[in-house]
Amino acid sequence: QLQLVESGGRLVQAGDSLRLSCLVSGRGRTFSATSMGWFRQAPGQEREFVAVIHPKGANIDYSDSAKGRFIVSRDDVKNTAYLQMNNLRREDSAIYYCACHITSLKYTARSSWSYWGQGTQVTVSS
Repeated sequence: QLQLVESGGRLVQAGDSLRLSCLVSGRGRTFSATSMGWFRQAPGQEREFVAVIHPKGANIDYSDSAKGRFIVSRDDVKNTAYLQMNNLRREDSAIYYCACHITSLKYTARSSWSYWGQGTQVTVSS
């Protein structure tokens, strides 16, 4: 069983940058061998895919809204994944979740991920 803990969310202004972290702990899987994903959920909306980074950072992908502004990375020594968010917009306001251990190739689907964190709130004011 793995535990994921996100941190770094807070209130920022439009145009600001923010870095989220996701610390993974527990037994059963080697962090370096697992894919890590970031999702977000705004009030009244479905949880949506933001970014994914596969083992060794060999493959990375982003949602259209994140491309060019967000950067996903990982530190396999610290068992931590990061989401650097730049030029934040009001529409980026949401609870951000990290996930690990993907069970299918469809990494944009919430159902493809086995473990989730509790989320961290990001609020962007104009």
